[in-house]
Amino acid sequence: MKKIKFNNQRLIRRQKRVRAKVQGTKERPRLAVYRSLNHIYAQLIDDISGRTLASVRDTEIKDKKLSKTERALATGKLLAQKAASAKVKTAVFDRREFKYHGRVKAVAEGAREGGLNI
Repeated sequence: MKKIKFNNQRLIRRQKRVRAKVQGTKERPRLAVYRSLNHIYAQLIDDISGRTLASVRDTEIKDKKLSKTERALATGKLLAQKAASAKVKTAVFDRREFKYHGRVKAVAEGAREGGLNI
């Protein structure tokens, strides 16, 4: 039981460390990624005004036969399309407490393929 508590504290520490270094503006918003067990969510946030400029979840992807990583890649591409319609060209990547690996990395790569400069 203590190990779970320790792991939770470690994740919170990592999230605070990452968040202290990343701030989004209107010209260069923060691309925040959240990964749950089954789904992945991404949004572009202007921290100065406290507004979300664009958001995407993997349930918006119509192809249900994709793997989780492939859906994450498609989520990143869809977010890049929404960012282009919101006239956003660059972003700062916020991985929160997650390692830059697997589905989180796939979202970033999908956004880059879609034309968003990270």
